[in-house]
This record gives sequence, C-alpha cells and structure tokens, in this order.
Amino acid sequence: MNTLKKLLGFIWMLLAPTIICFLVYQANLKIQAASIATKSNVILQWSIILIIFIPICVGFFIFGKYAASDEYAHLPSSSEALNN
Repeated sequence: MNTLKKLLGFIWMLLAPTIICFLVYQANLKIQAASIATKSNVILQWSIILIIFIPICVGFFIFGKYAASDEYAHLPSSSEALNN
C-alpha cells in the first residue's frame, strides 16, 4: 500500500502543473477567440477560474510531495498514538 501511495504522490506532483498549464492555455485560447463585445466578460470568467484552481493545484502538489516522501506511511491508529 505504501508503494501505491508513493506512486500516486508522483502522479499528483506531475498532474498539478499540467492542470495549471492546461487551464492557462485554455484561458488564452478563449480570450483570443472572444469578440470585442464579450472579451471583458471572458477575461473576468477565466480570471476567477484561475484564481480558484491554482491554489487547489498547489495543494495537490504539496499532497503529492508528502505522499511521495512517505509522510503518510505511518499514520496513527488512535488519538493516544499522537502524544507519543
């Protein structure tokens, strides 16, 4: 199970910047394709999307980093184990 966690950690670390790049690419395409009348609305929409999803992807990357470095290998089984 720890090997699976480690492998999925690397996948999360690769997936997070890929998602950010894809979103920026799509935003660029949609903004360029928008007409002059709707360009400001499209810019606003994609700005909101990027502001929301970039921190989520950073969280994915941090989670993957901890999973890849075996930080989740020895989880406590009870709250008493936290004090030791």
